[in-house]
Amino acid sequence: MSTESTLRIVWIYPDLLSTYGDRGNLLILARRAAVRGIPVETYSVRSDQPMPSTADIYLIGGGEDGPQALAAQRLITDGGLHRAVNQGAAVLAICAGYQLFGHSFFAKGTKCPGLGLLDLHSDRGETRAVGEIRGDIDPRLGLPPLSGFENHGGRTHLGPGVAPLARVTAGIGNDGQTEGAWNGKILGTYSHGPALARNPAIADLLLRWATGADSLAPVDDTWPDKLRAERLAAAGA
Repeated sequence: MSTESTLRIVWIYPDLLSTYGDRGNLLILARRAAVRGIPVETYSVRSDQPMPSTADIYLIGGGEDGPQALAAQRLITDGGLHRAVNQGAAVLAICAGYQLFGHSFFAKGTKCPGLGLLDLHSDRGETRAVGEIRGDIDPRLGLPPLSGFENHGGRTHLGPGVAPLARVTAGIGNDGQTEGAWNGKILGTYSHGPALARNPAIADLLLRWATGADSLAPVDDTWPDKLRAERLAAAGA
């Protein structure tokens, strides 16, 4: 796809899973890499195209039930994403994309097989979770509190092979107690906003994982910090 020194970012199936503006995560990652002098190539891989297995970061977004089920079927059949994860790629999975990374999820009332890349499963909640979400991120990741907007009908149940991304302080997330999950270099969350616009520290974590860097040069986060402060206040922080 490119030279070894170039950071390769793949946006998975934008034709199926791009309902809530999650393309912003791709733009933010590419920008935060570029301003630090890291060469970047981005790829939008549609559902009728083979999934490359040699990229560094993979992003998958939210969507409706039908496209979610179709995306899972095609990713399972293709196998490229599994190969990429096995080779150490970093992943950010949002909402419907997060659910399909687990063992199973429900779409249009039907239980569907997931990718099995995270030890979790999702079913339907009694009420829809809509509104601001905030949480204290797993301290092992060394990140500030999570900020986002959630809009989903699912409830996600974590197995022993993953850790919660955050403990909920406002909103619902997985189940009203925890939000998202992570294991290895895979992060999953219900947070829209886009997630990386509200949480640039997560973007930098993905960049560090992908490049192997212990730290990154600082960038001017004046405007992201203002956005975070506003939305955290709206969530009652």
